Amino acid sequence: MHHPYHAFDSVTRFVREAAVDPAVLAIKMTLYRVSPASPIAQALRTAVENGKEVTVLVELQARFDEEANIGWARAFEQVGAHVVSGLPGFKTHCKACLVVRQEVDGVRLYCHLATYNARTGGIYGDLGLFTSRGSFGEDVNELFSHLNGRTRPPHFHHLLVAPADLRSGLVERIRREADHARAGRPARIIAKMNRLVDRRLIEELYAASGAGVKIDLIVRGSCCLRPEVPGLSDNIRVISIVDRYLEHARIVHFDNAGQPDCLLASADWMPRNLDRRVEIAFPVLDPDLQSRIREILVIQLADTVKARRILANGRSVRVRADAGTALRAQERLYDEAGEGMAGPSVLSLTLLYNA
Repeated sequence: MHHPYHAFDSVTRFVREAAVDPAVLAIKMTLYRVSPASPIAQALRTAVENGKEVTVLVELQARFDEEANIGWARAFEQVGAHVVSGLPGFKTHCKACLVVRQEVDGVRLYCHLATYNARTGGIYGDLGLFTSRGSFGEDVNELFSHLNGRTRPPHFHHLLVAPADLRSGLVERIRREADHARAGRPARIIAKMNRLVDRRLIEELYAASGAGVKIDLIVRGSCCLRPEVPGLSDNIRVISIVDRYLEHARIVHFDNAGQPDCLLASADWMPRNLDRRVEIAFPVLDPDLQSRIREILVIQLADTVKARRILANGRSVRVRADAGTALRAQERLYDEAGEGMAGPSVLSLTLLYNA
């Protein structure tokens, strides 16, 4: 799902239908920002009232939303939900939902990984993944056990989790791309985030640039990397897009010598996200979805209306197009979405290929 071009109602429907589906046994969910009238929080309370096992991690230190979150945590406890506070000393910023459903052939796990704020879902650009792939379900279930303090950081099939291994997972992939470039294989990194501040990752990008990796970055806010500096970042280009929708998605696409590796994440590349928060990054495994995400990035890199190019001296200039060739990325993405997608429900997910 690509919000807000696809309706955020797909996410709220997913939780609402799970709350009233007799075959659903349990729902586990993290909530970072919870509005006072959150339809998702209300659906979770309904699920408890319907006898389902509900585990909710409510982040009580979400800046500006502390009061609403505390109120919802108390409301969940009052109706009998299991409220989790997360790992001591770490703010939980990852967004994950797990639905456990009894089906004819056994128990099946359905996941959604992305944002859960209906208020921002209509104005923030973000990507979310629905999947019923068993290995993803196992990962998300293990994640909740870890956040509940029941297990040490486990080994995941797919997830990279901060502060344990998200940074090292990114470093490994950047270095792998540099190895491809040195060996003469196709090597490219396209990364999109809100802020790029982490010194170690910046240095890894400089090293990859020196190895010949072509790197395109889309950074909406703070960027401490200096692009296009001769001998340092010759192969790095940085743009920022400020338009009607807040660019909020975190995406990293590695060409990986023709075997694409595409990650979606909850974290910006900042020390606070990588070292002092619980964040996740997860791969998109379906080739068609990988191609679509790369198309989204390429469209944004081609923006000549709302994009600014960051220069080596830290200043920015508007990206201009030749006459008749202007492209406004958000407008193009909106047109391509058409009427959007109604979004899957718990029942319709049973018919999906394990994407």
